[in-house]
Amino acid sequence: MERKDLLLEVGTEEIPAAFLPDALKALKENTATALATQRIAFQDVRTLGTPRRLTLIASGVAVCQEELIVTKIGPAKSLAFDSEGKPTKSALGFAKGQGIEISAVKIIQTDKGEYICAEKKEKSEQTITLLARLLPDIILSIPFRKSMRWHDFDLRFARPIHWLLALFGDQVVPFQLGAVLSGNITYGHRFLAPQPITVNGFASYYEGLKNAFVLVDPDERRKMLITQIHDIAATAGGVPDEDAALIEEVIYLVEYCSPILCHFEKDFLQLPREVLVTTMKKHQKYFPVLDRQGNPLPCFIAVNNTQAKDPRLSAQGHERVLRARLSDARFFYTEDQKKSLDALTNRLKEVIFQAQLGTSYEKVCRFKHLSLFITEKYFSSSLKRSVERAAHLCKADLVSEMVGEFPELEGIMGREYARIEGEDPEVAEAIFE
Repeated sequence: MERKDLLLEVGTEEIPAAFLPDALKALKENTATALATQRIAFQDVRTLGTPRRLTLIASGVAVCQEELIVTKIGPAKSLAFDSEGKPTKSALGFAKGQGIEISAVKIIQTDKGEYICAEKKEKSEQTITLLARLLPDIILSIPFRKSMRWHDFDLRFARPIHWLLALFGDQVVPFQLGAVLSGNITYGHRFLAPQPITVNGFASYYEGLKNAFVLVDPDERRKMLITQIHDIAATAGGVPDEDAALIEEVIYLVEYCSPILCHFEKDFLQLPREVLVTTMKKHQKYFPVLDRQGNPLPCFIAVNNTQAKDPRLSAQGHERVLRARLSDARFFYTEDQKKSLDALTNRLKEVIFQAQLGTSYEKVCRFKHLSLFITEKYFSSSLKRSVERAAHLCKADLVSEMVGEFPELEGIMGREYARIEGEDPEVAEAIFE
């Protein structure tokens, strides 16, 4: 049977990076399920994507459905034929109802005995006809944490759909979502090459987008990004903080990776390492540059979605944003040190933990009581003071300025402030743990 490739692209406004991996996985699984359910043979299904497009490639798709033979069970053989083996009215009526001659009736063995049956072939439909019905449902079945409606359309999607590319072989699969008709057109990078691109298959699609500054394959963007940040960090005499989670997020924030080296004032290096790294990675999606010992250097790598005409001007923009963030962090860090951990713990009396369970301070008291009970029962009495102190201070940083602004630093800042106040190292580490 002849086979062709299916190419589908859903062009949208920028979809949040966190939505894309699950959306692409669902698109792949839903398509494979739909094809199998409709008896359409295929070899492989894979997905690609960027913030502005969800792409599906199904290779080796049969041009029509597989034949389906449906067996209809009739009356029991004993009722279908008389003692002379001639068909009864029951058998003749069954054959007529199935649209076959009585001679085409077969006998099968079932759990209840022998019965007559009729076997009929269901008509196979052309795949392109079925796809026109299947693809809208496949697209709209993609789950998102949040979806939206636009214009007066009743359909929902993560972001408004602007174009639909749907090709089976070199033929357009005709369907419509809202006001958008499917076709053989895609579009390049929003800013660098927004012109329409005519597509006649996956090869022209992939190369056309690549020439238009869109790397549609996330794996290719990942490899490109990792190579680039290592090369750039090396020019600063360091190595990038190659955080896998950050890389996965960044490759779904851009269609084309264009990283640049930026700098910040050395004074900020006086902040704790975790504060610097968290500010860059979690809040700004920047890659810190580290020395060979893993300590931050006064520079970082920002990843643009465009090729800056003036890289230095672009870097200054990123530097200005990070400078403001780090200035805030330094202010919070300084202000927190004006209050002792004991004073912060006392402020937990003003924080409700849970309506029926009291304040966070009461929770700390319960935790301290339980910790002492376990220590006295199972461990050396020499640990009692350290355990009591760590339990008393373990939630103090919850009401610090720093953790209020950077919740990810809970425990980390508690340890830092405990060290500054001269607490026992074991107490400081226990607060972190």
